[in-house]
Amino acid sequence: MNFSNITWLDDKGHIKPPLYLYFILIFIARGWCIFIASLTQASDRAALVAMFYPQKSDFIMALVAGFGALLIYGVVIAERKRKPHWLRPVFAQLKWILLLLLVIDGALLFERTINSHYLYSWSTGLDGLLLFWSLIYLFKSKRLTHYFADWNNDEDDQVSKPELAVKTSK
Repeated sequence: MNFSNITWLDDKGHIKPPLYLYFILIFIARGWCIFIASLTQASDRAALVAMFYPQKSDFIMALVAGFGALLIYGVVIAERKRKPHWLRPVFAQLKWILLLLLVIDGALLFERTINSHYLYSWSTGLDGLLLFWSLIYLFKSKRLTHYFADWNNDEDDQVSKPELAVKTSK
């Protein structure tokens, strides 16, 4: 018997978000991470941003694309609390939303490659590699698939039925 899946569960029996999901969200929202890091430099805030994004338009597009990752992070936090319930349909479609964000990130990477006249740089190579690994993980991870299916309708029905039983017996 294999009991390695027990480490996936929290105290309430729900599947914990995989660590690599957080890495994917940080990867997609790296423009926001660089923006926040640039705020800590008092002397020249634009220098750190220019080091990673020489073109201002690339940085703005990274911020726009990374905003979706920030929203997904909020949905993951809401799933941990299991509230509000109206986010459950959004959570069920999170895999496809992540795929859309990764495709947008791939298009931005392609645009950055065109803007650099197809010259190789370590940042674009590393971005391409992380994008490729993220896509593979998104479709091949059993834990991620189980995590996306964890917040289901049956759980809410089980919570509401005992409440109804207590109300009707009074």
